[in-house]
Amino acid sequence: MSSMRNAVQRRNHKERAQPLERSKWGVLEKHKDYSLRAKDYNAKKARLKALRHKAAERNPDEFHFAMMSSSTHNGGQRVAERGNKALSTEVVKLLKTQDAAYLRTVAQKTRRARERLEQEFVLSGEGEGRGVRVLGKEEKAGQKVVWVGSREEQKRWGEVDTDPKIDEAAMEGTDDVDEEEIEDTSQSGPPPRKALIEAQKSALQAGRALRKRHKREQEARRSKLEALKIREKDLMAAEHELEMQRAKMSSSVGGVTKAGLKWKVRERKR
Repeated sequence: MSSMRNAVQRRNHKERAQPLERSKWGVLEKHKDYSLRAKDYNAKKARLKALRHKAAERNPDEFHFAMMSSSTHNGGQRVAERGNKALSTEVVKLLKTQDAAYLRTVAQKTRRARERLEQEFVLSGEGEGRGVRVLGKEEKAGQKVVWVGSREEQKRWGEVDTDPKIDEAAMEGTDDVDEEEIEDTSQSGPPPRKALIEAQKSALQAGRALRKRHKREQEARRSKLEALKIREKDLMAAEHELEMQRAKMSSSVGGVTKAGLKWKVRERKR
């Protein structure tokens, strides 16, 4: 009979949901949720009752020898020992020496990277480009060089004279020359060949792309240079602070105490 009772389809009992007018209160609390909340509340109430009872029966004159080696923070929190051993002054000075050597090494590496970035040459690829030598904030642009494979190509390139407006715009780094101006200037003389006009347009587009790429590279290089300068400055400041700490530990320089009192090393009279 039990097997037949389990084989019969039974009704699915569904839990009641939160009414729409009470949807702002979230999911409807079930009995199991209430049981967990009640247990937590009763446990906290019992703990507080035990603490109140312990505080009421506290003896202000109570003493045990563990109080001599322990301390409290903010009048109530007990500060326990972590098991760390205090290092001697010589060991701390040695550790600070190693830290200073590491900072000095990293600072030298950063300084060399900064100097290399300031003195490097920027050259574009594919045979065309301009050389720029970075010297601080000053940039000097060189002439445009076109590489050819033979003497015949050089002669043919010399025969194809570009428009003076294109050359002036390419050298000044402006984009004021338009394709319509190229066609207008070409109407003044003999009718140019179509290949010549296409060559002029392609040269103008290549010049624009080269200038944009060069500008982006210069901005990236400038930002990297500024970051290296800031990093070098921070490393030098950290190294100086470590050297001052080592000097104060060896009592070779003066300083200021936590109370704000200045002191200096007493020198022998000469």
